[in-house]
Amino acid sequence: MSEHDAIADAYRHCEALTRSQAANFFYGIYLLPRERRQAMCAVYAFARRVDDIGDGSLGQDEKLSRLQAQERVLAGRETDSDPVMVALSDAATRFALPLGALGELIEGVRMDVRGVTYESFDELVPYCRRVAGSIGRCSLAIFGRRHPAPAGPLDGPRLADDLGVAMQLTNILRDLREDAENGRVYLPAEDLRRFGVNASARAPGALSGADSAELDELVRFEAQRAREWFGRGMPLVELLDRRSAACLLAMTGIYRGLLDRIESSPALARRQRLSLPSSQKAWVAVRSLLGAAT
Repeated sequence: MSEHDAIADAYRHCEALTRSQAANFFYGIYLLPRERRQAMCAVYAFARRVDDIGDGSLGQDEKLSRLQAQERVLAGRETDSDPVMVALSDAATRFALPLGALGELIEGVRMDVRGVTYESFDELVPYCRRVAGSIGRCSLAIFGRRHPAPAGPLDGPRLADDLGVAMQLTNILRDLREDAENGRVYLPAEDLRRFGVNASARAPGALSGADSAELDELVRFEAQRAREWFGRGMPLVELLDRRSAACLLAMTGIYRGLLDRIESSPALARRQRLSLPSSQKAWVAVRSLLGAAT
């Protein structure tokens, strides 16, 4: 098999993985031109690999060892010929990906493995930037830019980071039940106290238990905070060309729709993992493409 064929096969592998495992993102990614779509799928496939290590059933020491191995491969200190790394290497060359951002992703997942908890929201923000803002910064390198550039200073990486915080907060609210069952609570301790949620809520399963007015108010508070961070990051659209803007609008639109569901039914969100129906995601994608054309 030629090198060209191997790279093409690697991208097909990443695209199939993204289509099957990342519906919230793929509806947006699909709006990109082929080469940009392939690169985004390569980034997602690597991120998925790292997340799977952190979320898997292996012991802590083995997880940390595997994360360190991914760092070595990412830094080029070890070779890896599997499809994900073949595609990611090609994408990094084509789009000058900030691979250091993926190193930050690994560090964020390492925090998960070590069971880091957060006293304040200010402590949670760096974690969100590592596990989600990092992907935003890689995406920014892949997206096409608007010409001519908009007037006024817009810090693209910072805006991408802000959207990462918004999306990760949404993920935290979406995954309350699953995370609690695994003994993880990401919500800051100061917020638990503020809403009168007993500290024992950090015990496995506590946030997915019976209805609680206090917990419902806490979820609504965090949902509003996520909305504020979406507002901070959305000016990023102004920097992007039509197809890239449509991609971003679709991904954020799906997440904001999910946030609507969580905010309107916080007790349900604590009992099960909420999602949007495929038809609604498809409509968001179509509407985003039409909106980006104006």
